[in-house]
Amino acid sequence: MRAIQITEFGGPEVLRQVELPAPEAQPGHLLVEVSSAGINFADTHTVEDSYLSRSTLPMVPGAEVVGRTSDGRRVVALADNGGYAEVAAVREYLAHDVPEGVSDGQALALIVQGLTAWHLLRTSARIAAGESVVVHAAAGGTGSLAVQLAKSFGAGRIIATASTKEKRDLALELGADIAVDADAEGMKERLVEANDGKKVDIVLEMTGGPVFDASLAALAPFGRLVTYGMASRVPPTPVQAAQLMGRSRAVVGFWLMHCLGRPGMYREPMAELLAMTADGRLKPQVGGVYPLADAARAHEDIRARRTHGKLILDVTR
Repeated sequence: MRAIQITEFGGPEVLRQVELPAPEAQPGHLLVEVSSAGINFADTHTVEDSYLSRSTLPMVPGAEVVGRTSDGRRVVALADNGGYAEVAAVREYLAHDVPEGVSDGQALALIVQGLTAWHLLRTSARIAAGESVVVHAAAGGTGSLAVQLAKSFGAGRIIATASTKEKRDLALELGADIAVDADAEGMKERLVEANDGKKVDIVLEMTGGPVFDASLAALAPFGRLVTYGMASRVPPTPVQAAQLMGRSRAVVGFWLMHCLGRPGMYREPMAELLAMTADGRLKPQVGGVYPLADAARAHEDIRARRTHGKLILDVTR
């Protein structure tokens, strides 16, 4: 089978197309003939071995696949890597049937980024009706879904940040009330101004560095900052307990892997997201489709912030 493999850690340049034996299904696993694989920003960390879980070599990256099983089911699934290939082995309990009317790209947008957005708001931030929500990188895969879900969940004011006017316009189309520049300089002031001069209740933050620092400073009493990434590769200033107590603020970490296998935290929200997509209430954004051989170019584009929405590898090309 064709696959993208890495034999050394590094940047996009280490992603190479090769021919490999197809995997064999172990007990409790399914083989999926992959039609499309999802690219997640976390994949760039996996390839350079800077992710929360450590990587081992050689490795076929990719944790999101959609395709057909041997009995003809069309499924979307999480994989323990191995997704950038024509055939992938996935754990049976992590495979979810895709309903009619949901495209490959839409399904792939939901399996990591949609579930993440759902849990950021529901589980970690515990959003209440009327609360203000800041969504950083609001045109990205997770951010574009978080904007829509925040509106559906009753947010009072949704403030989007994005790096270009085109991305800010997309966030507004998806339901944000206001969109501001993503530059860390002056971020706190822009967020407060965007919230009619008041500090904000919830921030969904995945950049790290000074953006995290400014977001924490913009939190109102009892506000929650949920951190779920560090795209800048720059750690934020260490948070001291007094900073949190003095303003009754919370910093909450989130990693989707802790939801897997826990009752009510995987299949149920995934079913809700797929149903919302099938009936048009949720519109996952597919931002770019690349042939399998162009995986390195896709990684270059996502790291350079040239993309929006969900990036897809078309494994049939």
